[in-house]
Amino acid sequence: MEKIEKLFAMLNERAEKLEKEHNITLLEGILDGLEAWLDGEVDFSQADATKEDVRKAIQIAVLKGMRKGSQPNHQMTPDTLGLLVGYFVEQIFVERLEKEKISIMDPAVGTGNLLLTVMNLLDGKIEATGVEVDELLIRLAAATADLTEQPVSLFRQDALQDLLVDPVDAIVCDLPVGYYPNEDVALDYEVCAPEGMSYAHHLFIEQSVNYTKDGGYLFFLAPTHLFESEQSKQLHKYIQKHAWIQAIIQLPDTMFANKAHEKSIVILQKQGENFKAPKEVLLAKVPNMQNKQALAMFFEKVKMWQEEK
Repeated sequence: MEKIEKLFAMLNERAEKLEKEHNITLLEGILDGLEAWLDGEVDFSQADATKEDVRKAIQIAVLKGMRKGSQPNHQMTPDTLGLLVGYFVEQIFVERLEKEKISIMDPAVGTGNLLLTVMNLLDGKIEATGVEVDELLIRLAAATADLTEQPVSLFRQDALQDLLVDPVDAIVCDLPVGYYPNEDVALDYEVCAPEGMSYAHHLFIEQSVNYTKDGGYLFFLAPTHLFESEQSKQLHKYIQKHAWIQAIIQLPDTMFANKAHEKSIVILQKQGENFKAPKEVLLAKVPNMQNKQALAMFFEKVKMWQEEK
């Protein structure tokens, strides 16, 4: 913890100074510090700091910057959720990972925290791609990926338009929730709302399936009531046609300050000729993270489900 705190303190101190002197946001000051670190103009490095130490220190600084700002799209996936997603990626690809790397894409990469948490967990076993429309966020993701020495190709664009990306083995995504403003683009999607604006999170699911290899897996952090909204009929129809639901894992209510923001991990598999639907869909709830015994039983249940697939 000491290395993380020292690194954060140096980064934060420089960012706060820039914020006052140049009348910029704290987040912009943090980005400036990260890019100066990469260029060798400043040195924040700590002896023996791991990739995870660096990622966590940057994450704390970025979170502070986001809290001071007011843009609703500047949000970050908490570590606990990133580690849980990484755990499921590891479980499902366990045999493949022993022999070769897998390709992963995050179509709403933001600052890269979810993707880089998964990459640090499976260090050296992932080739990754991230897509993000917001310039500040993608620059933060690029700097963090470079400083943690993780190989990520980043594309700054609207992920719901055509991507210059090859299909991947897996998608990880903390789905952006809300309405998608570009109705012309939404019309090309099967999950497009019959009238009015379509849900961005539904469109992201369809686009993610488009860029996944046959038999590949998709790991979404999705609203808990994903399949109960007024637009869920189109989503149900789309998933039945193109993917299999492998698992729906409800996250502890204690993780969310507001019931409306509660999320689940939804795992899909893209259908393909040489693949078959799961014998059993895993339906589970993650217990309170403080309850070690209940947590051990939860992971045991996941392991058994994975072995029986």
